[in-house]
Amino acid sequence: MESALSGSVDSRASLRTVSSINAVQLAARLESYESGEKKSISDVRRTFCLFVTFDLLFITFLWIIELNVDGGIERQLSKEVLYYDYHSSFFDIFVLAVFRFTLLILAYAVCRLRHWWAIAITTAVTSAFLIVKVIISKLLTQGAFGYLLPIVSFVLAWIETWFLDFKVLPQEMEDENRFLSVPDASERAVLIHPGPLSDGQFYSPPESVAVLTRRTMCGASRDHYNLNLLCDPVTSRTETFLY
Repeated sequence: MESALSGSVDSRASLRTVSSINAVQLAARLESYESGEKKSISDVRRTFCLFVTFDLLFITFLWIIELNVDGGIERQLSKEVLYYDYHSSFFDIFVLAVFRFTLLILAYAVCRLRHWWAIAITTAVTSAFLIVKVIISKLLTQGAFGYLLPIVSFVLAWIETWFLDFKVLPQEMEDENRFLSVPDASERAVLIHPGPLSDGQFYSPPESVAVLTRRTMCGASRDHYNLNLLCDPVTSRTETFLY
C-alpha cells in the first residue's frame, strides 16, 4: 500500500513538473509571437504590399513605353502633362496608379488596417474613373495602348481587392484566433490535472458473505482445537499423531 501510494505521488509530482515546464515554454512562445507581431507584418500582408508596388511599377512602365512610341519622352510629357487633355492623355491613368499605391500602402503597411474600406475606396474610384474615361475619351483611337492601359489598370485594381478580401484578412483572422485559442487550451490542460491525494482514495473492496462465513468457520474450528489441546493434552497429541 505504501509503495503504491509513493509511486502515485511520484507520478503526480512528475506530471506537475512537466506541466510547469510546458507552461513556461508556452509563455515564452506566446511572448515571442507577440513581439514578432509588433515588429513586423504578416507574410500574406507583405505579399499584398508587394503586389500593390508591382501595380504602380507596371503602369509606370507601360506609360513610359507609350511615351516613347509617339516620338520621344520630352515632347510627349509636355503634351500629356503640361497640356493635359482628358480625352487623349494617359497621364491620369498613371496618377490613378499612384493614388492606389499611396492609399493602400499607408492603410495596410503603415497603419496595418484590418478592414476593407481603403481597398473599397481605391477600387471604386479606379473603376468609375476608367469606365467614364473609356466612354467619353478618344483612347480607343490611339492604338494598342488605348486599350492596354485602361484594361490593365482596371484588372490590377480588382485583383488587389480580391487578394485582400479573400487572402489577407481571412488568413490574419485565422492566425489571431489560433493565437487566442492557445491560452484557453493551456488553461483547460491545467484544470484536468489531478488534485492532491486523499486517504479516501485508498480503500479495500468489501468482502463477500461467503468469504466472511468461511473465515468465521475456520476461526471457530481453530479455537475448538486449541480448547481441546488445553483440556486433554494426551488425546490431542494422539489425534495429532493420527492426523
